[in-house]
Amino acid sequence: MAREKQFRGWMTALVTPFKDGAVDEAAYRSLIDWQIESGIAGLVPVGTTGESPTLSHEEHKKVVEIAVSEARGRVPVIAGAGSNNTSEAVELAIHAEKAGASAALVVTPYYNKPNQEGLFQHFRAIDEAVGIPIVIYNIPPRSVIDMSVETMKRCYGELRHIVGVKDATGNIGRISLQRQALGPEFLQFSGDDLTALATFAAGAVGCISVVSNIAPRPCADLWEAASAGDYAKALAIQDKLTPLHVATFLEAGVTGAKTGLNLLGRVGEDVRLPLVGSTAKTRAAIEAAMAFAGVLNG
Repeated sequence: MAREKQFRGWMTALVTPFKDGAVDEAAYRSLIDWQIESGIAGLVPVGTTGESPTLSHEEHKKVVEIAVSEARGRVPVIAGAGSNNTSEAVELAIHAEKAGASAALVVTPYYNKPNQEGLFQHFRAIDEAVGIPIVIYNIPPRSVIDMSVETMKRCYGELRHIVGVKDATGNIGRISLQRQALGPEFLQFSGDDLTALATFAAGAVGCISVVSNIAPRPCADLWEAASAGDYAKALAIQDKLTPLHVATFLEAGVTGAKTGLNLLGRVGEDVRLPLVGSTAKTRAAIEAAMAFAGVLNG
């Protein structure tokens, strides 16, 4: 069974810039170019950080198409295609493939609380509909349900296109447990900026990150150091980034990312309700953390 091996390194879960209530295509393209030029290894549009819950289906598809177009094959594009409605997730995954995305990122269905069999059947339906790799997005703090190691192993073993997981369980031990059960060929990505370095030591092959929206070069450098086995250098970078990892998530991660990008003059801070912009206190914390990390003039 062929498994994709192109996906590794520090990847950015891109924000979706807005202007006058609509997707700001010019700012989005500029953001993508800056990310790639800064050494980011992949782009992940229309995930949670891309405000997928408040994008229309038409906007969602447009954002994927823009990302693929602007990437121009320079780095992989792993397009968000998740939903708590299986038929909707199938539709989004099919579109991602048609748009030229390298893979689809599919979150475990949220709110419905399916059991483990329901999770497997959800991913089987998507797997049968597409021919591109699928990365499971397991994030129990948001989706409420947790895909078990056993169900993940079943998906990997029985479905054709499952290649890995973005693990946002917050449990570093899960990387080791999943590696033991599924083997080292199963691609594991950290879904948490603050603990990414620790997951690399446990076998994760990259991070799908919010903070790299703001600080792509230091994040890319951290991965390069860790992947080369230079954990002293990686730790030094981590120490500079830790306050930014914390400050970005004082409120919603997407609002923190947009605040940081606005401080850099790259995108506006507009978000869609029920999200609102960062408070003054959070904005000050993000600005201070960016200064500490040395990225304010990035």
